[in-house]
Amino acid sequence: MTASPMAQRHVVHLDLTGRTAMVTGAGSGIGRACAVRLAAAGARVIAVDRDAAAAAAVAAETGGIAAGVDLSDPAGLDSLDGAVDVLVNCAGLQHVAPVQEFAAERFGYIQKVMVEAPFRLVGKVLPHMYGNGWGRVVNISSVHGLRASAYKSAYVAAKHGLEGLSKVVALEGAAHGVTSNCINPAYVRTPLVEGQIADQARAHGLAESEVIEKIMLARAAIKRLIEPEEVAELTAYLCTPAASFITGASIAMDGGWTAN
Repeated sequence: MTASPMAQRHVVHLDLTGRTAMVTGAGSGIGRACAVRLAAAGARVIAVDRDAAAAAAVAAETGGIAAGVDLSDPAGLDSLDGAVDVLVNCAGLQHVAPVQEFAAERFGYIQKVMVEAPFRLVGKVLPHMYGNGWGRVVNISSVHGLRASAYKSAYVAAKHGLEGLSKVVALEGAAHGVTSNCINPAYVRTPLVEGQIADQARAHGLAESEVIEKIMLARAAIKRLIEPEEVAELTAYLCTPAASFITGASIAMDGGWTAN
């Protein structure tokens, strides 16, 4: 997949030669874009995804390594290599339902994938980063890590938890040359977002054609979806020397949503 013309116009210089980057959710969407971008900067990429075939395709494209792992499985997480210089916690999923109808099992699964797995992975890679005196943790959060929306209790709770984890890692890692930040995009053109349209239409009583305009983009000043490559470029910037003083931050990439 070729980066959009808009994303191609804003490419930062980054050299990750000799570094290893692990990207979760690398099989598609933002994760795939991050894996491709970091590989282009010279990183050896470990593409982690529950869909082993998708992870293998990205690994083949980037010259990296595939890891077909379900992030809700601690044994699978334990199997991953901790010798990682850049960790991008991107894997996520969505479920839309009112709180009183939200299955507790589904809520718990989302927390495992989107909060507990990043916690376990950060704990696994920090010794390597500390030993080298350099590391970058980039957490792909969401505007929902800063704001709430109805019918998304598990996702909003998980993203708020990820924000807190990121800040703690920033404080603990600062003395060791490790930064930790969240990127907070609004709706990105990914399979995850596309899959929400029908759910949102049912929840709000709208036609699917109305969901993007009236729900997804209603609070944004810039009325378009974000391209995955744009998020990947900000991820890359956070790995550059120019970003070495940025840590513990939550960087809104929301087209003005949180300006309201």
